[in-house]
Amino acid sequence: MKSAAVVIAVFGALAWYVWDYNTSPTGGKAKAEAAASAQAKEDATHDPNIGDCVKVKDPQGDPLPTIVDCNSPEAEYRTADKLLGDDLNCDSKYAYGIQVHQSHRLDYTLCFTKV
Repeated sequence: MKSAAVVIAVFGALAWYVWDYNTSPTGGKAKAEAAASAQAKEDATHDPNIGDCVKVKDPQGDPLPTIVDCNSPEAEYRTADKLLGDDLNCDSKYAYGIQVHQSHRLDYTLCFTKV
C-alpha cells in the first residue's frame, strides 16, 4: 500500500511539472519561446536586404553587418546586391563585400556601396 502511494505521488509530481512547464507564462516553454523569439529578432538585424544601410563590426576580421537607419551617422554602407553561391566576389563597382557561409543553407555574398 505504501509503495502504491509513493508511485502515485511520483506520477502526480511528474504530471504537475509537465503541466506547469507547458502552461506557465513565466517558466519552461514560455521562456524557451521568448529566448528563441529574441534570438530571431537579433539575427534579423544582421541579415540586410538590398537597400538596407548597415554598419560593419570588425570589417577586416569577422565582419558582422548591423542594419541601421540610412540617415543615421552610423550608416557606413548600403546593401546593393546579394550574389547567391559559394566564393563569389563583388566586382569593382562595389565598395565592400562580405561572404556569408551558413550550415545547411545556400552561401552568398553581400555587396555594398558607400553611403
